[in-house]
Amino acid sequence: MLEKITEKFVDVFRGISGKSSISEKNVDEAVEQIKMALLEADVNLRVVRRFVNSTLEEAKGEKVLRSVSPGQQFVKIVHDKMVALLGDENQDLALKGPDTLSVILLLGLQGSGKTTTAAKLAYRLKGKGRKVLLAACDLVRPAAVEQLSVLGSQVGVPVHTEATKDPVQVVNAALARARRESFDTLIVDTAGRLQIDEALMAELARVKEAAKPLESLLVADSMTGQAAVDIAKSFDEKIGITGVILSKFDSDTRGGAALSLKSVTGKAIKFIGTSEKPDGLEPFYPDRIANRILGMGDIVSLVEKAQTVYDQKEADALEKKLAQENFTLEDYLDQLQKMKKMGSVKSMLDMIPGLAGQVDEDKIDLDEMKYEEAILRSMTRKERLNHLIIGPSRRTRIARGSGTSVAQVNRLLKKFEKSRLMMKKMVSSKGKAAMAKYLAGSK
Repeated sequence: MLEKITEKFVDVFRGISGKSSISEKNVDEAVEQIKMALLEADVNLRVVRRFVNSTLEEAKGEKVLRSVSPGQQFVKIVHDKMVALLGDENQDLALKGPDTLSVILLLGLQGSGKTTTAAKLAYRLKGKGRKVLLAACDLVRPAAVEQLSVLGSQVGVPVHTEATKDPVQVVNAALARARRESFDTLIVDTAGRLQIDEALMAELARVKEAAKPLESLLVADSMTGQAAVDIAKSFDEKIGITGVILSKFDSDTRGGAALSLKSVTGKAIKFIGTSEKPDGLEPFYPDRIANRILGMGDIVSLVEKAQTVYDQKEADALEKKLAQENFTLEDYLDQLQKMKKMGSVKSMLDMIPGLAGQVDEDKIDLDEMKYEEAILRSMTRKERLNHLIIGPSRRTRIARGSGTSVAQVNRLLKKFEKSRLMMKKMVSSKGKAAMAKYLAGSK
């Protein structure tokens, strides 16, 4: 995500951060490059002008030009301005306690990913201990109700449906059910259109009046750039929104919508869609997104991703196995599975400071990981628990079963032995910190 704009900022900072002294001319040139990067990212023109003017004003002061490290001071100014542009700090949902029903209304145009986002949000809130009910109020788009029902079953959240063409009837029935069955959260999926029209707004106004939501969230396609900002303005003026969810953020290479929304609408971005999976909805943290845009990585989000996959007991057990040289191919397969849950290799590398925007996806050997998993799954559990019994005949069978070659099987076993020995040394001699450092740097 945000690859194009990140590349531009990395180039700007590379040119100025290494200088022992900078002049007003250097600042002018760098800011001009930043302006072009923002315009190419489809950031709102007024937002670009304000950003550039405020950056120039502060960067040309004595604090920067006469500082010991002027390049770093300049980078800090741009970073702080970027965070402010994105919204300063994360804003969570304003929901009531578990004893009172909280209603969330999702709005948006057709194709913005509203229904998928409804299921993701339900999954997220369910994981936080809330009892969630989904209401299928998109009665216009063919199969919208069926789609939400399928997604609801996938995430383990019930979906309320009614045999009617009136979405207000669905909302009223869903509210009654939610109170009757002690749900504390009701998420209402509404109809959209290909474009904003009076009929759509009239219907949504009726639904909002009936639902009386605490949160009215616009789901906007981040890839539409400034168009998403214009849509947000229209929905806020005609219906009233409390925040924005940017869908398809994982596919957004430019970042124009994210960088424009808060300044133009005054409404915070609360979540971003990061994949099609049920857990592909993340809180929007302006400082972390600023770090990614500026090529500084996002190590906090990377750690949080790891914490959702690994718990402390598992980490301690893994460390003990490594120290006692009991780490097996069964454990190795388990680690591969956990890595897959954390997302793509490239998305993880982009979160590491210094690597953001610098990794060519074509050069990441994803095929090797697929082959390794296929080889491991072609082994019996007995073989994975004791790799020493895997002789020539077994290697031939494993290669045949996994669609690989004996040479690839041999390479995996050799890599496993080497990694096992190295990790044991790390754990026994330098503890967890050294092990974490090794794992972060391994391929």
